[in-house]
Amino acid sequence: MAAPRNVEKMASIDAQLRALAPRKVSEDDKLIEYDALLLDRFLDILQDLHGEDLRETVQECYELSAEYEGKHDPKKLEELGNVLTSLDPGDSIVIAKAFSHMLNLANLAEEVQIAHRRRIKKVKTGDFSDENSATTESDIEETFKRLVGELKKSPEEVFDALKNQTVDLVLTAHPTQSIRRSLLQKHGRIRNCLAQLYAKDIIPDDKQELDESLQREIQAAFRTDEIRRTPPTPQDEMRAGMSYFHETIWKGVPKFLRRVDTALRNIGINERVPYNAPLIQFSSWMGGDRDGNPRVTPEVTRDVCLLARMMAANMYYSQIEDLMFELSMWRCSDELRVRADKLLRSSRRDAKHYIEFWKQVPPNEPYRVILGDVRDKLYQTRERARHLLAHGISDIPEEGIFTNVEEFLEPLELCYRSLCFCGDRTIADGSLLDFLRQVSTFGLSLVRLDIRQESDRHTDVLDAITKHLEIGSYREWSEERRQEWLLSELSGKRPLFGPDLPKTEEIADVLNTFHVIAELPADSFGAYIISMATAPSDVLAVELLQRECHVKQPLRVVPLFEKLADLEAAPAALARLFSIDWYRNRINGKQEVMIGYSDSGKDAGRFSAAWELYKAQEELIKVAKKFGVKLTMFHGRGGTVGRGGGPTHLAILSQPPDTIHGSLRVTVQGEVIEQSFGEEHLCFRTLQRFTAATLEHGMHPPVAPKPEWRALMDEMAVVATEEYRSIVFKEPRFVEYFRLATPELEYGRMNIGSRPSKRKPSGGIESLRAIPWIFAWTQTRFHLPVWLGFGAAFKHVMQKDVKNFPMLQEMYKAWPFFRVTIDLVEMVFAKGNPGIAAQFDQLLVSKDLWPFGERLRTNYEETKSLLLQIAGHKDLLEGNPYLKQRLRLRNSYITTLNVCQAYTLKRIRDPNYNVKLRPHLSKEIMESGSAKLGDELVKLNRSSEYAPGLEDTLILTMKGIAAGLQNTG
Repeated sequence: MAAPRNVEKMASIDAQLRALAPRKVSEDDKLIEYDALLLDRFLDILQDLHGEDLRETVQECYELSAEYEGKHDPKKLEELGNVLTSLDPGDSIVIAKAFSHMLNLANLAEEVQIAHRRRIKKVKTGDFSDENSATTESDIEETFKRLVGELKKSPEEVFDALKNQTVDLVLTAHPTQSIRRSLLQKHGRIRNCLAQLYAKDIIPDDKQELDESLQREIQAAFRTDEIRRTPPTPQDEMRAGMSYFHETIWKGVPKFLRRVDTALRNIGINERVPYNAPLIQFSSWMGGDRDGNPRVTPEVTRDVCLLARMMAANMYYSQIEDLMFELSMWRCSDELRVRADKLLRSSRRDAKHYIEFWKQVPPNEPYRVILGDVRDKLYQTRERARHLLAHGISDIPEEGIFTNVEEFLEPLELCYRSLCFCGDRTIADGSLLDFLRQVSTFGLSLVRLDIRQESDRHTDVLDAITKHLEIGSYREWSEERRQEWLLSELSGKRPLFGPDLPKTEEIADVLNTFHVIAELPADSFGAYIISMATAPSDVLAVELLQRECHVKQPLRVVPLFEKLADLEAAPAALARLFSIDWYRNRINGKQEVMIGYSDSGKDAGRFSAAWELYKAQEELIKVAKKFGVKLTMFHGRGGTVGRGGGPTHLAILSQPPDTIHGSLRVTVQGEVIEQSFGEEHLCFRTLQRFTAATLEHGMHPPVAPKPEWRALMDEMAVVATEEYRSIVFKEPRFVEYFRLATPELEYGRMNIGSRPSKRKPSGGIESLRAIPWIFAWTQTRFHLPVWLGFGAAFKHVMQKDVKNFPMLQEMYKAWPFFRVTIDLVEMVFAKGNPGIAAQFDQLLVSKDLWPFGERLRTNYEETKSLLLQIAGHKDLLEGNPYLKQRLRLRNSYITTLNVCQAYTLKRIRDPNYNVKLRPHLSKEIMESGSAKLGDELVKLNRSSEYAPGLEDTLILTMKGIAAGLQNTG
């Protein structure tokens, strides 16, 4: 280990943190205090566990990083690299883990501080503390009051709009959450301890006990292995996603709806939101998204549906008993009394599990009799799902279970009506109303599972069918002939194929998925999404396959348009689809279309993708109106700016006018799930954001762009696309540079998801999924996919006509879409650091590619300068001092991990260095010629053998940087 500097001359980390605080910090800004407390506790733990020398090394690394962040002197990065490379492998792991842990603690301090500030006052300035939260949104009550007061809407108009709107939040199978669930739970306990420590009126004994708990949780988190040693299965992903329902969402929904009731009363509406109003709905892709994921099989889809049903029945079952003991009153309506008497006389109730209960229910407690029957059926419903999940069969008949949500709601509605009839509405509007709202929201399936499959897979099935029928090759047919044949079969009744149909493994997989859909209850499923959809035949093909596989209640079919060319062609494709009489009759005036932000950004860059998505929505809505169809837009947004992410409230309010109309579906992905639902207060804020913003967009649509703004955007988009593609797809050595300068090739070692990082094992950027594409550039703090293209577009129009610059400034001030686009990229620049990217180049990229990297970094600086000019800012985030402060606090931690990652990658990729760290290589190989040695090293690398300690160090740096930037992919 390198000898540490003289500690007496070196400022402690927490002292430097305090020095970073603004000179005038408001009383409610406790971030420095929170951060310093957590850090003090952790450094003491680190010293106890690993000794004073290691603590001093951590402090030395932090000091060098802080000096670099202050002056951006590359020599400081070299000094830091020397310290890190002098460590033995074991100490390298501890240092990487320590800085990763400190960043997680800094994030927790930040979350507690933000919650503290919100309690003190309502912040009206923009706050991009991460890419998924902003305090720019009002709460639901403020939104109601603004609509009624400032915008002159009547309370009745607000109430009508609200109870008819729907927000469907779709938890996806894109697992970008890099932190293990066990660690997230420990972080939650640390957050709670910290919040309580700074509560008012805390007594000394409580404070001491909380401090001990805090130290215990910090040490437990540090001692927990951060690294997933095996990739999760789709079932694991589903269980992780469903855990949020158990922990926060289940109780969060009725709590939020009560707040909505209160807010309505405050504007003069004395009615409650109807329990069956579809304000909030939940869907999932976990176990249903098979696009490019061979691990999602029909058996997996069946398992996750049954598991979700079992979980739902179990949560209702555990709650119904409390409701039974609450509803102990004897007065009831005649309707309910008759039902209760009938149940008591029934001879059906012979299950041993319930004999004692039914003996104890007195006849003068009729509500308990009704709810006891509900409890019985919930038990049977749960057990049937459990048997089917475990054994594939169950001897519990369907007559004794709930098979649809209407059966479940009916006895609960009966109790509610009876209570109201007897003058007990106050009681009815208590736990019973909460329960009714939960049943209406979650149903018997907890979430509805979407199925997603690529259009080509359906083409393969139909091609096999037409060849088997000896009528030609479906794949080779024109679109017109495909449509003609599909419609003729959809209008007929003959079966298309039988058991003798020749099937490849892929064809069997598609057909068996449809058979699972037919087998399970219809309310288990939501939409069938077709990725890479381009034509009406893609939709009709799924309709035909559903019929052929005997799906009694066909899933709605949703085309997904993602790449730039597909987005441009989407309105025409939808118009052709709506022109088909059979299809219009099938959809009954409703259609859903999904637009993808991830692959569109990877295809053309963030600027062009954002504008094309905006225009596509406008045109799709026009087409739907022309044919009298209500169109729901399904937004496939990722967590990061490069994949369409950003603050929820602003993202919704920047959508084109008339494109939401009270109906919104949106994906919630990976780490965003934790940031949205990881804690009770986060869940409440998430539901509030989506509901308030959807209502506001519908009742007070954003400004539409002026014709001259549109013309300028069209011109800029052409330039931005050209620059982006000229570098990413046309530069001969770009792929080589990308893979050398970033940890893209090493991404899969994080084991954060069940999907392969590529749709196809071979291929370049085109086959790479959007998540690792963004992830790789985020790790080096260069963020190329986000900003590339912006600079060229701005430069082009500003040089072409001097009048364009003031027009861009006008667009920034007056047009929500343009302002949000610019502000998000500015925030990404604030997280960026081209100096770090330059160090990755120096260490990892061949010298002949250095000029290419330098050119990209020059482009970065020019783009940043132009962006600031348009926004009218002298410095990044000058209007957001709180975020600026938080980023400064994180940067020194992140820089250490960046340098550690760069040198670790060099060790991994440099064969000569690998020789030094491979003592297990035989003496004969070590003493042999270089050719033989090189062959052996290639063989070892192919088998993924890194030198001891390097793999863990690398993964820990990846996780730490992701925590610091609050983004993975």
